[in-house]
Amino acid sequence: MGAETLSMWRGQGEISFATHNLNKGRIGMQSRAKITLILTTIVGLLMAIAVRSQETPDNRLGGEVSVSNTTENAFGQPAPNLERPDERFFFVGNSFFNQNWVQAPASTTARDGLGPLFNARSCAGCHFKDGRGRPFASVGENTTGFLVRLSIAGTDIHGEPLADPIYGGQFHDLSMEGVNDEGDIAITYTERVVTFDDGRTVTLQVPQYELVNLQYGALSEDVMMSPRVANQMIGLGLLEAIAEEDLLANADPDDTNGDGISGQSNTVWNYVANDWAVGRFGWKANQPTLLQQVAAAFNSDMGITTSLFPELNCMEIQGCEGLPSGGSVEIDDDDLGKVVLYSSTLAVPVQRDVTNLQVQEGSELFIAANCNACHIETFTTGDHPIGTLANQTIRPYTDLLLHDMGAELADNRPDFAATGSEWRTPPLWGIGLIETVNGHTNFLHDGRARNMLEAILWHGGEAAASRDTVLGFSEEQVNALIAFLKSL
Repeated sequence: MGAETLSMWRGQGEISFATHNLNKGRIGMQSRAKITLILTTIVGLLMAIAVRSQETPDNRLGGEVSVSNTTENAFGQPAPNLERPDERFFFVGNSFFNQNWVQAPASTTARDGLGPLFNARSCAGCHFKDGRGRPFASVGENTTGFLVRLSIAGTDIHGEPLADPIYGGQFHDLSMEGVNDEGDIAITYTERVVTFDDGRTVTLQVPQYELVNLQYGALSEDVMMSPRVANQMIGLGLLEAIAEEDLLANADPDDTNGDGISGQSNTVWNYVANDWAVGRFGWKANQPTLLQQVAAAFNSDMGITTSLFPELNCMEIQGCEGLPSGGSVEIDDDDLGKVVLYSSTLAVPVQRDVTNLQVQEGSELFIAANCNACHIETFTTGDHPIGTLANQTIRPYTDLLLHDMGAELADNRPDFAATGSEWRTPPLWGIGLIETVNGHTNFLHDGRARNMLEAILWHGGEAAASRDTVLGFSEEQVNALIAFLKSL
């Protein structure tokens, strides 16, 4: 019970006690006057508390798909309003998400077919506790939710980046028995100092990436590499349920309003509809639906084939033909659908400390720095096959659009309509619980930022003006801004 609520209950007790004595006629006029003053004061306080409670923002970031859980399992909770059949399928999908896949042939035919090349043995290997990955701490470390996408100049018939002819579209540091993995990922850092207007400094770490111990020869001379960390899984179905027209309403590719923000949607290939669609998932918004996102992850990250992506993620030179597999489709549509339902209905933790004055100040500073131009606070979802996700007022703090983040964050690798310096605005809900769930505070697409402040100071391009505004904040103001972000 909070201090204000406790005071209210105490006040009600005093009112009851005072009224009882007045009716009995056991007190004098002077006491009555004092009690009248007390009553007036208490009523005024109660009215003020009532008004303040009405003004308190709704802390349910995911609408009815929200949970009050701040433990290490905060990201793994089902939507509380799931219908009974969906709730049952949620837990089946959870088992497929968390349990390791194995090499075929195996007695567990429902979960065999891993590889031959892969980055993790389970979805949870990258999204531990449905959370966020981090960069490798040393060469040879595995399953941290970190990978490197590869491509060369040009696109295929669907507009996707062309894969490296030897190592494919994703670098795999793990493999099944009898097949060489592709090598290791090495990361080294140099330092760059950023200075606030008042002279305070923050040191950023600048990453350099190298693929080493290559097992199949040299990479293409013009290869483009894009390091990525796995993101948290919460609220994905709600993001899918945002109507396309609502997303496009925030796009301004030519910056016609002159505010320096020129977000645009990515146009990607939908393999189910066999047509172009607006992308909304992935760091470059290169997947249009959660089904396609999940199926692509099964294929690229674990080497598990689906009806959507039935080809092995293995290049001809790597000699995978004829190796044991879990069948032409290694996870069938029914089980794949349960994993998609699970991924769609993971609840969003509520915002914490919404009445804290420092958090409220930080919210105002977030707006003052124009962070909300891209991290748009509120949407209302539309229709969705999972009824639980429809017609929800949500606060994801994203526009799901691409924005130019400047040369320093660029991977220089185009992905459909996304340029080498454009990234999708990541949702901020749950950001304050990453440390609790995953034990680290690495942010941005490759985890280079070691905390929230570093992530802000890496912003460039369209976000440079917002970053510069933050550089003008006092230490107390920065602390308030971070307190607000940690409340999400």
